[in-house]
Amino acid sequence: MKRDFMFTSESVTEGHPDKLCDQISDAIVDHFLQQDIYSRVVAECAVSTSILFIAARFASDAYVDFPYIARQVISQIGYETHEFNGKTCSILTSLREASRDPDCCFDETEMTESEIEGIPVKNQVTIFGFACNHTAAFMPLPIWLAHKLARRLTSARLQKVLPYLSQDGKTQVGVEFRNRRPHRIHSLTVIASQKKGNGPDLRQLTGDIREAVIDSVFKDEEVKPDKDTRIFVNPDGPFIIGGPSIHSGLTGRKNAIDTYGEYSRHSGAALSGKDPMRIDRVGAYAARYAAKNVVAAGLADECEIQLSYSIGLSRPVSIQVETFGTGRVPDNIIADLVEKNFDFRIAGIIKQFQLRRLPSVIKGGFYRKLASYGHVGRMDLGLPWELTDKAHLLRA
Repeated sequence: MKRDFMFTSESVTEGHPDKLCDQISDAIVDHFLQQDIYSRVVAECAVSTSILFIAARFASDAYVDFPYIARQVISQIGYETHEFNGKTCSILTSLREASRDPDCCFDETEMTESEIEGIPVKNQVTIFGFACNHTAAFMPLPIWLAHKLARRLTSARLQKVLPYLSQDGKTQVGVEFRNRRPHRIHSLTVIASQKKGNGPDLRQLTGDIREAVIDSVFKDEEVKPDKDTRIFVNPDGPFIIGGPSIHSGLTGRKNAIDTYGEYSRHSGAALSGKDPMRIDRVGAYAARYAAKNVVAAGLADECEIQLSYSIGLSRPVSIQVETFGTGRVPDNIIADLVEKNFDFRIAGIIKQFQLRRLPSVIKGGFYRKLASYGHVGRMDLGLPWELTDKAHLLRA
């Protein structure tokens, strides 16, 4: 196991084409569940210059206007240029309505333990959850900082601190580690798209980004850039307009950004665009919940939990724990504690996290909010899988 290394993670703003697709897909999920909590839906999008394609299959009593939702999301993100906007872009749909599966129409809040045990998963997948003590959010520092930079880039645009910015942007942070602990910031990259017109030259843009974005993000961070940190702003030259008019987007193409910035493993399955009966989505949240509580309990500095599910079974067929040499007790003992104290059954996860009901409870929907800046480590949303309420049980 390497102790000294450099690791880099990236993030993107909500106007990035892939994230645009994720947000539309999850807004569709929200609209289904707001009307019918037993809705089954999988929605995927692809976007390019002046055109958006939505493919969805669903079983529900809800009525959902797919093009309207897509246009609403596009406009809310702020795309209003001639090249791409919510009013004039072409929207194609391929929709397939399926018959309801009676096995999915259960009220998990009223179920007994034996009834929860009787609800099997409908797909097979291996998923991962991770936590570490680099940050207060128990997230790896590279992806944590990359998300902060991306969010600040968006804030600088919306608050008109840098009014010439457009919606699309990318960030990247490289962190040097010593003895598996963050030691210094090796490099920072910010790719900021600009509106057409009289924007600043590259020298002014670099100065503006350093002052309004980078300095703001690192103001309260323990590990800061130093004199040797390499900082790049639009190193390939001006990036005008950005978004779908420049490069295409697809739902589920940013799994590393959605999770741990590849500091830990993640499933190959997309998280966005799926209702809570998809174990490849909600199982990832349950695995994160368990890993975070392990680290919060002080059992390890880093913890990765792997869950493997097979079709027709309610429980994972295997639960693996890896603490990368940071565990204070053996990994197999931590695995036993995790299996004893956490419910990884599909109906149990839905019940504990209220995953069918949150879109109606949270103003403006729930799942769409997860589609940008990470499904895990979000301290701004009060996510149920970010609680550390079982750390005391693991310590005991």
